[in-house]
Amino acid sequence: MPILSIKKLTKSFGGLMAVSNVNIEMEKGELIGLIGPNGAGKTTVFNLLTGIYEPSSGTITFYKDGVGKEIQGLKPHAICKEGVARTFQNIRLFKDLTVLDNVRIAMHKNVKYGLLSSFLHLPSYYREEKEIVEKCIELLKVFNLEHKKNEYAKNLPYGEQRRLEIVRAMATDPKLLLLDEPAAGMNPAESQKLTELIAWLRKEFDLSILLIEHDMSVVMKICERIYVLDHGMVIANGAPEEIKSNRRVIEAYLGEDVNNA
Repeated sequence: MPILSIKKLTKSFGGLMAVSNVNIEMEKGELIGLIGPNGAGKTTVFNLLTGIYEPSSGTITFYKDGVGKEIQGLKPHAICKEGVARTFQNIRLFKDLTVLDNVRIAMHKNVKYGLLSSFLHLPSYYREEKEIVEKCIELLKVFNLEHKKNEYAKNLPYGEQRRLEIVRAMATDPKLLLLDEPAAGMNPAESQKLTELIAWLRKEFDLSILLIEHDMSVVMKICERIYVLDHGMVIANGAPEEIKSNRRVIEAYLGEDVNNA
């Protein structure tokens, strides 16, 4: 069963073609890598998928319960409500809020109480807020951050800030999780723990995951298939072993001089 179908996705900024005719197909439950040299267009694809940018052309179809819906051009909050969540290459936490409040904000997309109940602080407001806090704490426990719930996000070590970003994305109850370089800035031990966590999350929460990552040890360990971008175009896709030996991929990363190496 498909969860994502990207057809001829293109985005230009003036005369610059950032993404050109990108096609990506993803099945429900898959963990797919999106790799490529710096400036290849990977984060632009994520920005198109989440409504930060509107495509110049092409379609993005997201499938929920087997029913496809084109989401290109929708606002980010509408795409999130459909079931697509993401983290960012550069951490974008609410750094002057507590760890708990960072997660609560994400979970509020599904609140049932209305404006009047919130304004007057009616019993339904308190009841649902209590449930939200309990769910947030349970989610923080999964990521071993529950004991930091009252600390300001800006005071967390870098690795814990990365984990908190994933918690916040998970709080939106996604079906498709987009991870933009989650291992950036981590040492090998932290990257290994993150690899195990991503694999566990996928299984435990029945997630489909699209991953941008420069750490090839992470990509090769957990991704079933990999798409490779170069200058905004898909130059290869396949299993990790195929990608590792693909001449066009090697040239994209190492340059044309690889032929003479």
